[in-house]
Amino acid sequence: MTSCFNGGAGWPEPVVRVQDVSDTCGDTIPERYVKPLSERPCLLPASGGVAGGPNIPVVDLSMLDVDATSRAVAGACREWGFFQAVNHGVRPELLRSARAAWRGFFRQPAEVRERYANSPATYEGYGSRLGTAKGGPLDWGDYYFLHLLPPSLKSHEKWPSLPSSLRGTTEEYGEEVLELCRRVMRLLSSGLGLEAGRLQAAFGGEGGEGACLRVNFYPRCPQPELTLGVAGHSDPGGMTMLLVDDHAKGLQVRSPDGEWIIVDPVPDAFIVNVGDQIQVLSNAAYKSVEHRVTVSAAEDRLSMAFFYNPRSDLPIAPMAELVGPGRPALYPEMTFDEYRVFIRQRGLAGKAQLQSLQANRAVAAAGGGCSAAVVSSTCS
Repeated sequence: MTSCFNGGAGWPEPVVRVQDVSDTCGDTIPERYVKPLSERPCLLPASGGVAGGPNIPVVDLSMLDVDATSRAVAGACREWGFFQAVNHGVRPELLRSARAAWRGFFRQPAEVRERYANSPATYEGYGSRLGTAKGGPLDWGDYYFLHLLPPSLKSHEKWPSLPSSLRGTTEEYGEEVLELCRRVMRLLSSGLGLEAGRLQAAFGGEGGEGACLRVNFYPRCPQPELTLGVAGHSDPGGMTMLLVDDHAKGLQVRSPDGEWIIVDPVPDAFIVNVGDQIQVLSNAAYKSVEHRVTVSAAEDRLSMAFFYNPRSDLPIAPMAELVGPGRPALYPEMTFDEYRVFIRQRGLAGKAQLQSLQANRAVAAAGGGCSAAVVSSTCS
C-alpha cells in the first residue's frame, strides 16, 4: 500500500511521495500522473541531444576576452534562453560531493525524510507537489526546497541533518554558485549594452537578491512515456543554474523553432537558463524558454536547481534604458512576490503567467483596465 503524508500543513489533499509510488505501483502508474496526450514526452533519441543533432549552446567561461564571453552568453540567451557553462570556476569535486550528499538524503528511511515535510506556505523542506489546486496534475518527482538568501529566510535547522556532510557541503556549494550567478549577471548586463552592474542593481544589488535551491529526485517510472518529472514551464525567477545527473539525461528544452530537444549534458557543466524576471527586465531581449523533465524506467535521477532571483518585494519592470519610441515596455511593474502567487496557486503551466502579463500590458496600453497587482489571480 502506498504511504502518504498530510500533516494538516495546508495541502488540499494527502501528499503522496513519488518515491513510495515507484516502489509499490508495479507496472502501471496511477492515473493522477498520466499527462494528456499533447503533453507526453517524446523519448526517441532522434528528438535531439545526440551527436549531430541540435543542442543548446556551450560557453567557455574561462575565455580571457570578457567581451567575447559576454557576446557568447548574450547570444545564447537571446536565441535559446539556455546555455551550458563550462570552465565556470565551481570545483568539480564540490559538484560531485553535493550530488552525493543529496542522494544520501533521498536514500534515508521515509520517517527521516518526513521530518522535513513542507507546506505551501513557503515550500521549504521535503515536497512532492507544486500548486494548491485540489485535484491538480501531479508530476513524477519529489524535491527538497531551501532558502539561501536573504539571510533572514535561511535556517540550517530546516536543512536535513542526514547525511552528516549535507549541511556543510550545501553551504559551500551555495556560496560558490552564488558567485557564479553574479558573474553571469555582469555578462548578461554587458550583453545588453548596459553597465556591467546594471542588471544586478535591478535585482536589489549584491546581498539584496534572493537565492534558493531545489533538489529534484525522479524515481524510476514503469511508464515514462506517459508522464513527466516536471511539466513544461518557464522558470518564474531570475536565472537558474542547474546541475544535472552525471549519468542520465532528462532535460528537454523548446528549441527556437518550437521543437522539444533532449539536452546532452557536458560533464561538470552547469545548464544556465534565463527566468521570467530577466525576460521582463530585458524587455524580452533575453528569452525565458519553456522546458520540462522526462523520467526513466531504468534508474533514478537527481538534479540540483539553484534559483537566483530579484529581491522579492522589489518592483520589476523593463529597464528604462531598454524602453523608448518604437520599443514600448512589454510588461507591467510587479514584484516577484506578486508574480509567484500564480505558480503557488496553479503550479507549473508553460509560459501562461508571462504571456498573461504581456497581454494585460497590451490591454492597458489600449485603454483597458487590469492592474499588475491582480494579474496573477484574476486576469490570467
